Amino acid sequence: MYEKIVLVTRPTRMAGLVQRFNTKRQAKFYVEHAGQDFEQFEREDGAYQRSVDTLRGALDVGLPVQQVDRGLVPTFLFTGKEVVVVVGQDGLVANVAKYVGTQPLVGVNPDPERFDGVLLPFQVGGARGAVRKVLEGRARCRHVTLAEAALEDGQRLLAFNDLFIGARTHVSARYQLSHGGRRESQSSSGVLVSTGAGSSGWLSSVFTLARKLTEATGGVPGRGSWGLEWEDPRLAFVVREPFVSLHSSAELVGGFVTREQELVLESGMASGGVIFSDGVEEDFLAFGAGARVHVRPARQRAALVMA
Repeated sequence: MYEKIVLVTRPTRMAGLVQRFNTKRQAKFYVEHAGQDFEQFEREDGAYQRSVDTLRGALDVGLPVQQVDRGLVPTFLFTGKEVVVVVGQDGLVANVAKYVGTQPLVGVNPDPERFDGVLLPFQVGGARGAVRKVLEGRARCRHVTLAEAALEDGQRLLAFNDLFIGARTHVSARYQLSHGGRRESQSSSGVLVSTGAGSSGWLSSVFTLARKLTEATGGVPGRGSWGLEWEDPRLAFVVREPFVSLHSSAELVGGFVTREQELVLESGMASGGVIFSDGVEEDFLAFGAGARVHVRPARQRAALVMA
């Protein structure tokens, strides 16, 4: 069934510095001149490279191993016959999961002292065993709901954690929002749509702010929770900082999205409207005036191999 192992890696912060300043020596001068400890970048880079080298040896289980940089993942041809191993951070797993289809994905924490690894259940020493279980059909997976934003011109974007729909810059986004048979003109800082996997991240910060402001102004904080399980077939949406004016309202500020009850937005922005997923602003869909997007749970789910 499987023909190869794809090992997805990412550039370290050190690699980013060297790319920016051309040489390691120049990067060191800049970092130390800014009053930071350059050695922390070196230690982090060394730990990551050692983990990748160790993994390449450990994954010698009779199949070819192809190492792929995360920047190539959106254009990499996944056929469904690969075992995909991702050497974290968590965000790398989220970004890769959108492209691999339904085949199992093994998340490896290369540096447990630095990374929490919510989506990285395996350390380097356990990766070989996890891959063997996948090959033998014995792996235990969680099938994570993804979010889908589909424009009416056929463009489509998936999200593992969340979608953002709004303006590229820090200006108000103008749009029409439809949900549950209701329609409303809005002006806000954008709309956030979260999956179960993402509900403990960006979405939770919105509710933390709302709760703290309610407490600080003498109100009674709500007792409900919008936390979702990873497999929950629903999405949750919230409107960020809605503004009430002669031309905009704020009644539809949150709710749950299902395949039967989509969230639909029609852009009223002449320019600068965007839709991006999982915090990756460079990979976006344009959302200019007249564009309409349908947001719903995707039929495709991510299969994360669990320890």
